Amino acid sequence: MLFFKKYKDALLILFGTIAYFIFAYFLERTEFNKLLFLWFALFGCAYFLIKSKTIQTSTLIGLAILFRLIFLFAIPNLSQDFYRFIWDGRMILEGLNPYLSLPETFIQQGLHPIADANNLYNGMGEMNGSHYTNYPPINQLCFLIAALFASKSIFGSVIVLRSIIILADIGILYFGKKLLERLNLPIKNIFWYALNPFIIIEMTGNLHFEPVMLFFLIWSLYKLHQQKWVWAAILLACSVSVKLIPLLFLPLFFQWFVQPISNSNTHKVTWIGLKLEPKKIIKLISFYAITLATIIILFLPFYSSEFIDNYANSVGLWFRNFEFNASFYYIFREIGYLFRGYNEIAIIGKIAPILTILFLLSITFFRKNKSMVQLITALLFGLCFYYFTSTTIHPWYLATPLILSVFTKYRFPVIWTLVIIFSYQAYANNPWQENLWFVALEYFILYGVLIYELKKNYQYYKIVK
Repeated sequence: MLFFKKYKDALLILFGTIAYFIFAYFLERTEFNKLLFLWFALFGCAYFLIKSKTIQTSTLIGLAILFRLIFLFAIPNLSQDFYRFIWDGRMILEGLNPYLSLPETFIQQGLHPIADANNLYNGMGEMNGSHYTNYPPINQLCFLIAALFASKSIFGSVIVLRSIIILADIGILYFGKKLLERLNLPIKNIFWYALNPFIIIEMTGNLHFEPVMLFFLIWSLYKLHQQKWVWAAILLACSVSVKLIPLLFLPLFFQWFVQPISNSNTHKVTWIGLKLEPKKIIKLISFYAITLATIIILFLPFYSSEFIDNYANSVGLWFRNFEFNASFYYIFREIGYLFRGYNEIAIIGKIAPILTILFLLSITFFRKNKSMVQLITALLFGLCFYYFTSTTIHPWYLATPLILSVFTKYRFPVIWTLVIIFSYQAYANNPWQENLWFVALEYFILYGVLIYELKKNYQYYKIVK
């Protein structure tokens, strides 16, 4: 015991290094028991490293990079999406628009427009190969970079894609730390993201590009806090152009720009009961205009008459067709089975986005979002409401609520990244099949922690008032 106390930090680092190595090179996603053991063990390791009073911040940064580099030469073992990333990048390199064609069309016709076409198609799977790509332009740029450096090697492309994601995480560390300093929050908060095994495994390991999106988002929030709102708008557009999810945040910036005024000598207008400065309204509109204009400019190189239909249909599939690891949706689906005898996804999938929009509007106008912490808290709960009502929650979606929680009083997203591993039980079955008891356990724990934190923070605000 004395030996463990003396060398605890070194033993934790050694264990984490070995466990990540096993995870990267000696694990199949069908090995659910092994997956669970490594996952929970690594979370325990990360917790004690972050809580350690003897480890310096610089050491934690070094460990965050080291653990990611362990995966550098590993082929992703929990996801096959990267095959589509490589396909899209090589299509662009050949001068072909990836938004206008289906991989399966080429394969069925015996055509090979890119190197390793058959291997990439077989790797991505029939479902992925039969749908139009839905990855925005900056994401496609990352795929193109991989094609430029490794146009004939899948292994080489994986290394390039992973290097981009690692660099993005380093950027998140840099700007996240600076934003925490500006907000007078503990610097160590950033390691709930940077040392989180979920982030290291799902993003660096499985090549999901949320870190690139989040790099631009955190940089944008940092610039916004500096009052450099033009740069913030451009960077927010770049974030949307990696993954579309930050589009949900646009309404929530309202109060940051347009705050009620009390000075009777200032020119003002009245809107929904609020007295507002025209200059601030113009600034808000300009922020939105710059953001949307930048997004349009980034999409322009891919524009054609077919592009909008293909892209809209591809994005719409997530609301109309796919079901995975859902929360309230599964409850509503079961109710539909009882009363109508068939799946209600066609109806529920259309209602959920409407509910999300109404919720976003309610916290936009009826909740205080004037400070940066209040704004980020609104972003966190707006996004989580969308996820709670969604038909599909893949594990990598949680990267966004996790990084947002770093700048708030809430830690339930950290717990969600821990229990999301239960969703991988579906891959232990052949053929693939979800066990809803595991899904129920995941959300039972999550909502228990969420309710506890809401009550705790409510009591805190009552005492402060």
